[in-house]
Amino acid sequence: MTIADVLLQVRTLGARDAAIRFATAGLPIFPCEPGGKRPLTGAGFLAATCDLKQITAWWRRSPRANIGMPTGQTSGIDVVDVDIKPEGSGFPMLRSAVSAGLLDGEIARVRTPSGGLHIYFPVNTSPQRCWQAARSHIDFRGDGGYVVVPPSIALLANGAMSYRPFSLSSAPARPIDARALREFVDPQPAQETRAPQGAVSSEALGRWVSRLREGERNHGLFWAACRLSEAGVVAEAIVDVLGPAAEQIGLDAQEIERTVTSACRHTLPNRAHTAALKIADGPPEPRLATSARRFP
Repeated sequence: MTIADVLLQVRTLGARDAAIRFATAGLPIFPCEPGGKRPLTGAGFLAATCDLKQITAWWRRSPRANIGMPTGQTSGIDVVDVDIKPEGSGFPMLRSAVSAGLLDGEIARVRTPSGGLHIYFPVNTSPQRCWQAARSHIDFRGDGGYVVVPPSIALLANGAMSYRPFSLSSAPARPIDARALREFVDPQPAQETRAPQGAVSSEALGRWVSRLREGERNHGLFWAACRLSEAGVVAEAIVDVLGPAAEQIGLDAQEIERTVTSACRHTLPNRAHTAALKIADGPPEPRLATSARRFP
């Protein structure tokens, strides 16, 4: 069973039965808060599973939980997220990208509660990490990300709206080139998200973290924490330095502490080798249409 089959089937199902249908098709899922996107599991999207016993237990505890699905290699699905926000819409850029042939090969489209779109693609053989092009209002959800899937519901100012299947493609599915799409929709990436180079201070790293965008936040914080740990800074001090900046971009205290702890463990063997805080390499890649038939 493919994700297109599942999208056809879950339109009339409740959350628990839909979650089971996704998992039965081999698509790992996890619960999100009712009416929202925040994961209900301590490990976030990393807890996603196809284990029906675990899924049944999750929805027994929270029957109205929304359904989250990790993107990228974990599920086999990459997603282009087209936003509609008060400051702008991603649809003009979407039309341009379609005309340029950058979105051929989609599997399906899902209408989001805000009126935007999630466009599903099969994953590339090479992992592609998440990114956000805020000025174009188009995001990419690949490795390191997740999306909320139908028939989940969002509570908006004008009422409750659902994620609903919109169309299935009639053309052969093929992976999207996320790098080419990003270069098209965001040809001059914001300079503020480039890592500081050379010998830098902890304050400079803090300023850099404060300017990370959605999709880059956790991975960027991890990278900055690794640099401080390699310089001999202990975990508690790293939290003091980077914590306020990370909270400013929307990470909560538990996420920050967990990420810093992981960075310190990761760099422990190399801590004594760095006398000054130097950055030899730039930051890792941020975790950051076709003819179709519509659903009736």
